[in-house]
This record gives sequence, structure tokens and C-alpha cells, in this order.
Amino acid sequence: MALKQFLSQKMDQRLSPQQIQLMKLLQVPTMELESRIKQEIEENPALEEGAEEVEEDEFEEQEEEVVEEDFNIEDYLADDADYKTQVNNKSKDDEEKVMPLSGDKSFHERLTTQLHMRKLTDNQLIIGDTLVGNLDESGYLNREIEAIVDDLAFSYNVSTNEDEVVEILTMLQEMDPAGIGARDLRECLLLQINRKQDGDISRYTAKKILEDHFEEFTKKHYKKIMKRLEIDDKNLKDAIEEIVKLNPKPGGSMKEAAGNYQQIVPDFEITENEGKLSLTINGRNAPELKVSGTYKNMLRAYAEGAKSTKSDKEALTFIKQKLDGAKWFIDAIKQRQNTLLLTMDAIMNYQKNYFLTGDETKLRPMILKDIAEIVSLDISTISRVANSKYVQTEQGIISLKFFFSESLSTSSGEEVSTREVKKILSEAVENETKKKPLTDEKLAILLKDKGYNIARRTVAKYREQLNIPVARLRKEL
Repeated sequence: MALKQFLSQKMDQRLSPQQIQLMKLLQVPTMELESRIKQEIEENPALEEGAEEVEEDEFEEQEEEVVEEDFNIEDYLADDADYKTQVNNKSKDDEEKVMPLSGDKSFHERLTTQLHMRKLTDNQLIIGDTLVGNLDESGYLNREIEAIVDDLAFSYNVSTNEDEVVEILTMLQEMDPAGIGARDLRECLLLQINRKQDGDISRYTAKKILEDHFEEFTKKHYKKIMKRLEIDDKNLKDAIEEIVKLNPKPGGSMKEAAGNYQQIVPDFEITENEGKLSLTINGRNAPELKVSGTYKNMLRAYAEGAKSTKSDKEALTFIKQKLDGAKWFIDAIKQRQNTLLLTMDAIMNYQKNYFLTGDETKLRPMILKDIAEIVSLDISTISRVANSKYVQTEQGIISLKFFFSESLSTSSGEEVSTREVKKILSEAVENETKKKPLTDEKLAILLKDKGYNIARRTVAKYREQLNIPVARLRKEL
């Protein structure tokens, strides 16, 4: 078949750059919005922070003279921050200023300091630094020794072998915090229990469990352990208490190990007064922005000029582009604020009983489509609003995703939220007898007695979503 060229027409719907900008801003949380605004101000000199100044001269007489081409200069000289005065919310200055915690030294830095205090050769120091650099945030070495030997050869031109690397690793494992540099959980716990050996029988038993019966311990096969070690319930319980005291993540034992902690700043606040709910938006979501007066004056000067040269026309085009960009960004911030308020107000009214009582069982089944239909917006827009957003309530700071859940029918035909079922399930596990924890089958029967017809596999799914282990792993002595 021969190739042919032909012309065709088709209709295609595409998002404008302004719509794309709005979609991106919608999913930005409050903490990141300020950085995004600062970035825009740096990139666009026509955008400034602060309240718009009212100009006495509106250039009404000059408008007819300077309207040449295809734009109206008054569109560029008008005030743009009116949205700020239309919202009755907290100002930026009223917001509680929170500052993320700044870390001191990470455990990597402390290990490096301890390492360099030892009398080591240059090659040994390089090996030690490489090992420290390969420790994860919990303090574990998850890379194979053979791979580290190859790294040392290719990256640092250090010729070594696995025995020498293990020797330096053993030295690191003697440093603080205890358990650092382990290659798995068992080794991590053994490194710690070995430092506590002082003749105590419980610690000796704990060490034997970790050395010889770790798999049985993790699976809670306590009877097998007691039989093989020839100990009774009390001896086993005392040994397990010693193991439980150990730190499975020694790298995370220092608060600075993970660096700076992320500070959550709520995007909304809901307060209750005499049975009535009130919604406010964080003032940082409504910053005062304006179009640069300097660029307005430059536009007027060029518009009033003859624009006879190519450079004049290019300058006018540049100024128009920057002013358009500033106005589009201000409008996007305005639309973002209105969309956030509209969506959160719909969620607040939909889940009114929960906000008034704080009882999770009062949560109604709610999916993105429900809110989208109420506010007449697309589901993807609601998803962007709910993403990474938080609300301050009487019950604390809560993620917006918390309020969305699927529905479930009770034996009476009533539609309830799956979160209500998970709450009951969580409470049942919390109040169970730990010596004989409830199996998924028994939990399903318990829920059925309360009117929730749920299969055992569904109970297992909800249990996993709640990070609750199976009954055997919840068993205690």
C-alpha cells in the first residue's frame, strides 16, 4: 500500500497553560505554597508581594489613545488583589509561626567522628567512611560486602578484600549507638544484648533465643522454645521482656537521625460553637499579591510611544508577557483559594455529625464523586484538593483523606462507612485477651453479631489495612 499525505480537521480539547497552572497549585499544601510563590516572584519581576495600591489616576482619558493593536492597557493597570479583601479569614500575620526542628548531628556524622578517633590507616578510614555512607536511616547495612569491595576498587582505587571490610564493620558495630551496622534484625538485637551480658539469667536466655531460636521467636512458637531450652513460662516471659527493650532501629534512636522533621501546617480550621460549625482557611493560602507598579508604568510609557523600532515592539511584548503571567498567577491563587474553601465546606457539611461529636462511627460513607457532585467540579480536582491537605479540628489535625471511605450495608440495609467497621474491629483487637487473641473467623462473627455481614477474607483485608498482625503474632504470655 502506497503512502499518501492528506489534510484533516478534528476537534480536540486541551487544557490551557492557566488551567494547568491551577491544577498544579491545587495539589500544593500550605507549607509549599509560600515557596512556590517566592519562586514565581523570582522568575517574574512583574509580580510582587503586598497589598495593591489604589491609583488616583486611572488613565481614563488616555485609554482611547493608547488602545492600538489587540489589547486594552486598562486590563494591565487594574487592581488584582481584590480577592484578598473578599475573604473573611485569618491574615498571614495572625497565623501561628511554626518552625521545623533542625537536626544537630546525624548518626552518620557521629559514627564518622568516632571512626576518625581510631588509629587507622588511610585505606581503613576510606573503608570505614564507605561503610558508614552505606548505612540506611535505621542504621542497617543492606549492601553485600562483596559489592562494597567492588565500590572501593572502582570509586576510591582501594584494593581490599571481604575479610578486611568485615574487620572494619566489626569495629563500627562496637561504636554507639548499640546495634549500629547490623546486616539484619537478628544481628542488630544480638549486638545490643551482648553489651548487656552481666550474669543476668534472663538476658542469657534472651541471647540464646536470638542465637538459636530466632525464627520460632518471630513466629511466636513459644512452646517449641520452652521445650528446647527447658524453661517455664516465667523464664520465657522474662527473656522476651529483655528482647522487647532492645531497639530494632538504632539509627533512628537519635532524633536527629532522620534530619529535619516535616512540620504539618493545617490548611483549614473547623471550630464548633453551640452546635454550629465554622470553617476558616489558613491565611497563608490567601497571600497578598499584586502586579508591579513599575511594570505598569513601563507599559504605559511604551504604549504612549510611537513603537517605531523593532526593539520598542519587543520590549512592549516582553512587558505584556510578564504582566499577563503575573495576572494569571494571581488569578490562579484566587481560584485555588475559592476551590479549597468550596470543597472543604462540602466535606464539613457532609461529615457534620463527626465534626460535632468526634466519634469515628458517625462518619458517613464518602467518595470523591460525592463531593464532586456537590460542588460541581471534576473528580480529579477534588482528588488534588484532598491530596496532602490537613484540617485543624477539635479532635486534632486530620488529613482530608481520612474522611473518604467506601460504604458497607448492614443487616438492616443501612449504608455505613467502612471506617466505622474498622474502628469496631480495632477496638475488638485492643480489648481482646492477649493470651488467646481473636482469629479472623471470630472477628467476623463478632461483627456479624453487631449487624455487619462481613466475610472472613474481608475482615483479613481490613485488619491488614489497620496494620494489625494475625492472631498468632498478637499472642502474649
